[in-house]
Amino acid sequence: MTSPFGKSLAFPPRVDASGRMLWSEGERNIQESIAIILRTAPNERVGLPRFGAGLTAFLFEPNNAATHARVAHAIDSALKSLEPRIKVDTVDVVADPEASETAIATITYRLVATGSTQRIALDVPLAAAG
Repeated sequence: MTSPFGKSLAFPPRVDASGRMLWSEGERNIQESIAIILRTAPNERVGLPRFGAGLTAFLFEPNNAATHARVAHAIDSALKSLEPRIKVDTVDVVADPEASETAIATITYRLVATGSTQRIALDVPLAAAG
């Protein structure tokens, strides 16, 4: 039976011991898809100008609440429009207490096929707070 989560080449692309491309499927495939969306800037993909969250645009923005709100909106909008296998519940962005030039985005989502709740977090590089 085919997985309701899909199957595609693993990200980053790599080969197994026999020299064959590794594949990703199930929940892992969705996690990799989210990572690709969040790490891609709009206009970076040929033929898909609206693909990506554009988080690199915030690199020189201050690490404050206003920037956190804009980052959260960019993540939420990108995932809602580009990853139909999930339903985004919350996106929380806060300053990393250990690195003044980093924010931590925590994304809570549900898998559409099963209703299972998942959570991932990623670092978003920003300028240090003023």
